[in-house]
Amino acid sequence: MTITTCIFDAYGTLFDVAAAARQAAGEPGNAALAEIWPQLAEDWRRKQLEYSWLRAITGAHDSFWQVTQDGLDWAMAAAGLSDPNLRERLLALYWQLGAYPEVPQMLADLKAAGMATAILSNGSPDMLAGAVDSAGIGALLDDVLSVETVGVFKPHASVYALVEDRFACARDQVLFVSSNGWDAGCASGYGFTTAWVNRAGLPMDRLPWQPAHVLSDLTAIPQLVTRAA
Repeated sequence: MTITTCIFDAYGTLFDVAAAARQAAGEPGNAALAEIWPQLAEDWRRKQLEYSWLRAITGAHDSFWQVTQDGLDWAMAAAGLSDPNLRERLLALYWQLGAYPEVPQMLADLKAAGMATAILSNGSPDMLAGAVDSAGIGALLDDVLSVETVGVFKPHASVYALVEDRFACARDQVLFVSSNGWDAGCASGYGFTTAWVNRAGLPMDRLPWQPAHVLSDLTAIPQLVTRAA
C-alpha cells in the first residue's frame, strides 16, 4: 500500500541529543566538561533510554523529563561531576536542542509531496514543544504525539497505535523513522514500514524484526517515500 504518513522519533532522529553537552562544554567555566563531554553525552542518552525501558517493563511510568534528569545525574556521577550549576545548564539546553541540518528541507519536501508528517516520541508534550519551537519546524508537522497519552514508553504497542488513531491510516501506509535501531525494529514488528537512521554506523540490533531501510541521515527520506509510492 502507498505511504501516506511519515512519522519521526524526536530525540536523536530529528534533534541532536549531544548538542546540550557540546554547547555547555564550550562555555566559560566548564573546563572539566570540555574534556569529557562526548562520554557524558553518550552516558546521558544511554541511561535515559534504559530508565524508560525499565519503567515500561515495571509499570512505574514517569515523565520523560524525569528520566532525562535521572540519566543526567547518573552520567555526571560517572564522570565525577557534581556542579549543580552545570546540571541546571545542561538541563536548560536540553529544551533547546537543534535539529540536524537536513531536517527542515526534508520535512518541506515531504509536505510538498502531500505526506502527513508527525513526531511520535517518548518526550513529554512540553519538552517536545520546546524542541520543535527551538528548531523552527512546527509549520512542517501535522502533529506531535507523546507517549504521555497512553502512559507507557516505547516500544509498547499502544504507543505505535497512536499513529493509526490520529491519522486514520493503515499500518502499511506509515513510514516510521528512528535513529534507534530497537525502535525501528519494534515498529517493523508492529507493522509499519521503517527506516533506521544509523548516523553512528552501529551494528544491527539482534531482535526478531529489522528495519526495512537503513540510512546514514534523513536526506533520502523523501526519495524513499516516492519510490514506495
